[in-house]
Amino acid sequence: MTRATFGLALAVAAAAVVLSASHAAPQQATFSARVEAVRVDALVLDGKRVVRGLGTADFQVRDNGVPQDVELVSFEQVPLLVVLVLDASDSVVGERLAQLRAAGLAALDGLIVGDQAALLTFNQSVALVSGRTIDVPSLRRALYWTRPGGGTALYDAIHAGIVVGHCDDARTLVLVFTDGSDTSSFLTKEAVLDTARRGDAVVYSAIEGRRTRFLEELATTTGGSVASVGSTKDLPGLFTRILGEFRQRYLIGYTPKGVAKSGWHRIEVSAKGRSYTVKARSGYQVGR
Repeated sequence: MTRATFGLALAVAAAAVVLSASHAAPQQATFSARVEAVRVDALVLDGKRVVRGLGTADFQVRDNGVPQDVELVSFEQVPLLVVLVLDASDSVVGERLAQLRAAGLAALDGLIVGDQAALLTFNQSVALVSGRTIDVPSLRRALYWTRPGGGTALYDAIHAGIVVGHCDDARTLVLVFTDGSDTSSFLTKEAVLDTARRGDAVVYSAIEGRRTRFLEELATTTGGSVASVGSTKDLPGLFTRILGEFRQRYLIGYTPKGVAKSGWHRIEVSAKGRSYTVKARSGYQVGR
């Protein structure tokens, strides 16, 4: 959420997540609670229609109820970092595995020059198959090496995806698929939500079956969404639609003024004088 950086090595170790990378691992960073600027990815809807063409003067942003000066609104094709977090538990086998691979390929097909991606899979542990890279062919090959088996460490996997996706030079979409509830994580869902509050990543989740309260809370926290699918055969089309929607979000920036420098900051984003629906993260956390 802020320019504050995560400590990747510390976060992953604290989660007791095993990351096995086939590519160079992301650079380690140090944690800072200092707020220099706040970035908010916002989707503006008129019913189900995405609203385009708005400018700085069309938005109102409140930080803990205090109006802020909007410094940046961008609708351009800002480079994206797409972090795929895919369920590889023992229930994802045969045709379902092939359909999941097809969904991953559909997301990679939607990347353009300048975009990057990363791939994590999870069962009872989390594997960083590929860190942040522009090498799409290698990611395609990596998808075919996915072998399912074991439990479902969903919380650990989403936490790792958010941390891997932290960056200041791109907009991060964490795209999650799971077919069940968590059974194996070290982390609690509260810890994952806390991590989400401290970063910029927007989390979109696809679940085969009933939507869970945790994924709904994660979507509200990050400004993303949750979609239920009746079958994994629906995933390729869904992943394509999610990526297309994400490209149409506004990137709003402001430097917090008149608010405390630490604690929880509730953000409210609206379109001035319009009845549009604005989907954006609920706030951000600074310090403890």
